[in-house]
Amino acid sequence: MELRIPPALVPGDRIGVISPASPPKPEKHDQYQNGLAYLRGLGYKISEGKHVLDQYGYLAGTDESRAADLNAMFRNPRIKAIICSRGGYGTPRLLDLIDYEAVRKHPKILVGYSDITSLQLALFARTGLVTFSGPMVAVEMGKGILPFTEKHFWAMVGKSTRKLLKAGAGEYEPRIYHGGVGEGRLLGGCLSLINPLIGTPYQPDFTGAVLVIEDIGEDVYGIDRYLVQLRYAGILERLSGLIFGQFLDMESGEKTEPTLSLEEVLEKYTRDLNIPILGNFPYGHQDFKYTLPFGCRVRLDADNGTLRLLEPPVAAPAGPAA
Repeated sequence: MELRIPPALVPGDRIGVISPASPPKPEKHDQYQNGLAYLRGLGYKISEGKHVLDQYGYLAGTDESRAADLNAMFRNPRIKAIICSRGGYGTPRLLDLIDYEAVRKHPKILVGYSDITSLQLALFARTGLVTFSGPMVAVEMGKGILPFTEKHFWAMVGKSTRKLLKAGAGEYEPRIYHGGVGEGRLLGGCLSLINPLIGTPYQPDFTGAVLVIEDIGEDVYGIDRYLVQLRYAGILERLSGLIFGQFLDMESGEKTEPTLSLEEVLEKYTRDLNIPILGNFPYGHQDFKYTLPFGCRVRLDADNGTLRLLEPPVAAPAGPAA
């Protein structure tokens, strides 16, 4: 499949903002507006999706409405990048409503994480588009993005260069499960949003990939269940490398029933894998994190705790538009 690298984003470009999963909560509307103001303050023009604040249960409107916003942004030549308002729930419901031909013809930066994982992996599987797992408008951008996160986000989407990401950043000390070096396409995201794609037409080919996973609010047995599915599907054994980001708000810590630790579960599924495996990487739902380009070819050096991009995540800017 042809890799589609989107043009870099530069001040003056127009950014589309959509909610392909859940809308910003009513109590977070001010935070959402702060995120829009942050982008405008950096010199970007903004186009909001028609349904960005719609409410339909836990969804930002019907599946058809949310897909219409996404498709409209890819079809509109004035839009240079698409940033999701937040994650939440429901993105996997859109995958058979997406205009993949429009994505192929007009590759653009798409930014989000959490529930957006399913959308990002499906876009790569069907079109080869490189997307970005990074900060969102009503979350990090709205509440005050940390300097580390801000620096690495704009460098990732705005500069056509190869980058080196060091796992030992801030308070994060890398954990080496297996040493060595591996190369492949960087794929992954929120673990619980990867698994719904397994065995579907929207599952990317993980053969030779470097997989990065994280999650939030899952009990340890939930992580165990997701990992055993990856194992039985033959995905873990086909990887060139594996990265564990942050697993936050693990629910079993508040329960009295017997349990396993997260480390025991991770070690269970990694001990027989003869690939570089690195843990405690600064990536996930926390505020301090790297932005990662899914689909980009990378080199994981577990011994030195580094992830190097082997190709630029963005191409030369496409030029300003109204």
